[in-house]
Amino acid sequence: MKRPLQAVLLVLSGTSLLHLSLFTDLYLRYVKEWMRPLLIASGALLLLLGMADAWSQRRAGRGEPVGEHPRQQDHDGHGHDHAQVPRAAWLLFLPALSILFYAPPALGAYTASRQASKPVLEQNEFDPLPAMSPLPLTLRDFTSRVQQDREQAIKGRSVQMTGFVTPSQKGQGWDLTRLLINCCAADAQAVKVRIHGTPAPAANTWVTVVGTWHAGGTLGTGSAPVALDARSVNKVERPTNAYMDALPLPLRQGQRTSG
Repeated sequence: MKRPLQAVLLVLSGTSLLHLSLFTDLYLRYVKEWMRPLLIASGALLLLLGMADAWSQRRAGRGEPVGEHPRQQDHDGHGHDHAQVPRAAWLLFLPALSILFYAPPALGAYTASRQASKPVLEQNEFDPLPAMSPLPLTLRDFTSRVQQDREQAIKGRSVQMTGFVTPSQKGQGWDLTRLLINCCAADAQAVKVRIHGTPAPAANTWVTVVGTWHAGGTLGTGSAPVALDARSVNKVERPTNAYMDALPLPLRQGQRTSG
């Protein structure tokens, strides 16, 4: 790869990062929200480096001094062109073009189906549940209540949760899922609630499920299944930031899948 193409690659990579993080929310498919300033700074730096490299090459083409020539002599008098880089560097154009023209989707059911559900933190005390029905919960809250709340406050309560559909590889039902990240999509971990009593919608469909705890084992202990007997399943739009275990999304009229 020649130096002019290196400058193009820097400019293209910088432009792609800026497009992703400055003008859209697509960066949330790959990293957490707090990383946005870092992406913007990185994109601006790459863009400036590419423009500076292109400018130095333009000056060199005019015969103006731009510093030491990259071609140096070894002890035998033979020249080595240090401006050359491996041909494999051409592959760097692919992710830059991909981000600019087609941003890959966020992780979903394919990743979640290959992971066990992420364990929740140990919790000894729980706040009283509000007297509303259905009760909106996150998947982690539901998991904690089912397996750790000795007061069994979740028993008999109608609850409401939102996530995406992951077809089950084992047993009956399907999994309502959230993928959580600490930094970026590479460290994503799944949180799942098994859904019984209704056919599985298409994989990766975002849904809000209303139902009651699927009885089994002893509620409030690790023997209790993290599962729900669904009364209704309604399609919802995918959230902008999908890597959060947020409260249920609002339903829109005409989105019912089953119930």
